[in-house]
Amino acid sequence: MRDGISIVVPVYNSETSLPLLVERLAGVLPSMAGQFEIILVNDGSRDGSWDVAAQLARSTSGVRAINLLRNFGQHNALLAGIRAANFATIVTMDDDLQHPPEEIPKLLAALDAGADVVYGTPAALQHSFWRNFFSRFTKAAMARAMRIDTIVDINAFRAFRTNLREAFRSYESPHLLLDVLLSWGTSRFAAVPVDHKPRAYGRSNYTPAKLFNQAMLMLTGFSTAPLRFASSLGFFFTLFGIGVLLYVTVAYFLRGGSVPGFPFLASVVAIFSGAQLFALGIIGEYLARIFNRSIERPVYVVKEEVGGASEDARGIHAVSPNRS
Repeated sequence: MRDGISIVVPVYNSETSLPLLVERLAGVLPSMAGQFEIILVNDGSRDGSWDVAAQLARSTSGVRAINLLRNFGQHNALLAGIRAANFATIVTMDDDLQHPPEEIPKLLAALDAGADVVYGTPAALQHSFWRNFFSRFTKAAMARAMRIDTIVDINAFRAFRTNLREAFRSYESPHLLLDVLLSWGTSRFAAVPVDHKPRAYGRSNYTPAKLFNQAMLMLTGFSTAPLRFASSLGFFFTLFGIGVLLYVTVAYFLRGGSVPGFPFLASVVAIFSGAQLFALGIIGEYLARIFNRSIERPVYVVKEEVGGASEDARGIHAVSPNRS
């Protein structure tokens, strides 16, 4: 049994599922740790989620509720909860009961076996074909950005050691991916199969377009792989252009006169133009990331907190010491 464990749950439009989630967590956590806390981070919900979370924090021992000023995004809300956590082990999970609290011991067992970060991998994704396709594409892109080829099925049900947050203590960009930040502190990742329930409340906020945008953020915000690809593409077409020049030169001396074939020439120009625009687009993505970081937007801003000490409302928080 652990000395303490912190459960961090980003909350968005989940007023219906929160009471049951807290009830189930409160039922299983005492068997896992001597002390525990459930941190509910309301990420600008449009329903009564904050009222429910605040009431749970007032009426249930070990529950803390943090209300962000507006919607900052799931990973930003997770970072707010992680920086507010007080115990040596953190478990993150969704608010819709797709991640069963009863499966947490499987993650903790993998941590005890030597891993620093453990993902609960569902046996099957509970979404449509296109949603699953873009989800797997996004996870593969994240694994590439993290330079971890063995773990592909990355998801929001994870357990990790709290001291990993020291690796990104000073991170301040509003565009963040928690899993990439965790990879800054360790390379010991693991995954265990867990039961993954169909969504019982509401609907997913991740559309294929949002998943694609997230994949682009992973690749251009935390990796230089696209720039290297653009450089390789430019080098390839340079060689191709030299080959065409040699062909035209040799044909001129062997046959005399110019080489016929305007359609071929037009195709070559179109290919070169497309490659240039593609490379410029990748460079533009990186410039956009640099611009977004230079204007110093806050990672998140805490409006109020119930059940714990108040946080600095600037969105750049000091890390609380572990109690365990």
